[in-house]
Amino acid sequence: MSDRRIIADSLGVAVPTGAYGVSFGAIGVTSGLDVLQTCLLSLLVFTGASQFAFIGVVASGGNPFAGTATAILLGTRNTFYGISLAPLLRLRGAARLPAAHVVIDESTAMALGQDDTRSARVAFWWTGVGILVLWNLFTLLGALAGKAIGDPRTYGLDAAVGAAFLALLWPRLTTWHARMVALVGAAAATGLVPLTPAGVPIIAGGAVAVLVGLLTQKGRTA
Repeated sequence: MSDRRIIADSLGVAVPTGAYGVSFGAIGVTSGLDVLQTCLLSLLVFTGASQFAFIGVVASGGNPFAGTATAILLGTRNTFYGISLAPLLRLRGAARLPAAHVVIDESTAMALGQDDTRSARVAFWWTGVGILVLWNLFTLLGALAGKAIGDPRTYGLDAAVGAAFLALLWPRLTTWHARMVALVGAAAATGLVPLTPAGVPIIAGGAVAVLVGLLTQKGRTA
C-alpha cells in the first residue's frame, strides 16, 4: 500500500476520533473541572476511556484519587498494545517516548494492519499524532462551550458522562466474550453503588471485569 493511501486512511480515522474530544471538553467543565484542567487531562492522559472514567467518578462525588485509580486501571490495556507494537515498529532511543504517548486503540489497530515496518510506522504516527492534535483542539473548543452552558442539570446533561463512556465502549464489544466480560463488570459495579462510596463501584467493577476476562480467556485457549 502506498504512503498516500496509508495517510488518507489514517486521517480518516483521526478526524472523527479527534472531533469526539469536543464531548469530553464540554463534559469536563460541566462536571467541575476548569478549562485548563480539562485540557491538561486530554494533553497528558490522552486516552478517552480513562479520561471519561476519571470525570465520571469526580462528577458523581468521588475522590479524585479514586478517579485516578479507575483511569489507570482502564489505561493498562495500552501497555499490552505497546508490547504488541514494539517488535513491529522497532523504534529506538528518544523516539520511544513520544511513541508511547500516542499508543491508543486507533494507532495500534492501524499499525498492526500493515504488512511491513515502514508502512506500520507511517500508519502509527499519522493516526496517533493526528488524533492527539485534533483531540486536544476539540477538547478546548468543547471546554469553552461547556463553560458557557453552565449547570448541566439545567439541560438534562448530567447523564452525559455515562452516555459518552458507553458510546466510546460499545464499538469495541465485537465478540460474545467481550460483551460477557463487560456485562459482568457492569453488574458488579451496579450492585456496589448503594453500598460503597462514589468511585469504588467502577474500580471494583473494572477489577472484576479484568479477572473474569483473564479467567475466561484461559478457558478459551486451553
